[in-house]
Amino acid sequence: MTGLEFSTERLDMWRPAARDHAGLIDLLADDEVRRHLGSRPTSAVEEFNRLCRNAGSWALFGYGTFMCRGRDSDELLGICGVFHSWRGFGKGLDDTPEIGWIFARKTWGQGMASEAARASLAWFDATFPGRRVGCMINDTNLPSLAVAAKLGFVRYGEEVEEDTTLILLERDA
Repeated sequence: MTGLEFSTERLDMWRPAARDHAGLIDLLADDEVRRHLGSRPTSAVEEFNRLCRNAGSWALFGYGTFMCRGRDSDELLGICGVFHSWRGFGKGLDDTPEIGWIFARKTWGQGMASEAARASLAWFDATFPGRRVGCMINDTNLPSLAVAAKLGFVRYGEEVEEDTTLILLERDA
């Protein structure tokens, strides 16, 4: 189930593997990387759970998040992909394919998230044609909202949780 799935111009896209745990811990250790993810502290336990969710989507649904490494490198630069989601608030994000991405701060502004997301969607569309894909982005995360717009996602709603507004987006295949 694990292994290199495909490459883009600058990234190798891998299915999740147990060896990715340490890379996820490093990736999410940066407070700025987590700022739009709820800003809660991370831990080895939290990142183990993220890894298991990522692998679980692949095992149960045949698609999921890719571990994004630089071409011919072992360094985990980010995660991106279409995974199976159940957010628990309905509004089109329960029991549905959802795209998401998280990238290391050192990659910001270089188009890595757009490159990975475009490739992930192309893979998903070729493998599961005609499926709607949802997306959820914190309203203060302007760079990610710009990536979603480039990919053809449009706003269809919002969800307010405590003091955070989540913009709900979708893209029809």
